[in-house]
Amino acid sequence: MMTLISTAISFLMGGLPKILDFFQDKSDKGHELALARMQTERELELRKAGFEAQERVEHIHTEQLQIQSDAQSKQTLINAQQAEMQALYAHDMSLNEGTSTWVKNFRALVRPIITYGFFFLLVAIDAGLFMYGWNRNTDFKTLADLLWDNETQALFASIIAFHFGGRAFGK
Repeated sequence: MMTLISTAISFLMGGLPKILDFFQDKSDKGHELALARMQTERELELRKAGFEAQERVEHIHTEQLQIQSDAQSKQTLINAQQAEMQALYAHDMSLNEGTSTWVKNFRALVRPIITYGFFFLLVAIDAGLFMYGWNRNTDFKTLADLLWDNETQALFASIIAFHFGGRAFGK
C-alpha cells in the first residue's frame, strides 16, 4: 500500500508544474467565458437598438484583441520560462568563475556520485544479506521477502516515478 501511495505522490510531484498550468488554464478559460457572456449580452442590446453593422465591427475588433492578447500572454509565459532558465544557468556559471577545471568537474559529479553511491550501497547490503541467508540455508522466498520489503519497494517506486514521471510531464 505504501508503495502505491509513494509512487503516486512521486509521479505527481514530477508533473506538479503541468498540474498547476492546468488550473491556470482553467482559470483563464473561465475568464474568457465571462468575457464572452458579457459580449453576447452587449450584442443583444445592440441588436435591440438596431446597431447590427456596428456589432459586426465590434465583434471583429474584439476577436482581433483577443487573438493579440492570447499571443502576447503565451509569448510572455515563454519569455518568462526562458528568462528563468537563463538566470539559473547564469547563476550556475557564476559559481564556476575563477575555479579550476577539476573543481568544475567535481561540482558536476556531486549528484551522480551520491546517487550511484546510495544505489551501490543498497546493492552491496542486499548482496551481503542474501549470501548470509543463503549460507545459513534460508529458503529463497524468505530471503526475497526480507530483502525486498515494503519500504524498499516504496523507495524504488518513488525514485522511478519521480524521474520518469517528471520527464513524461515535461514533454
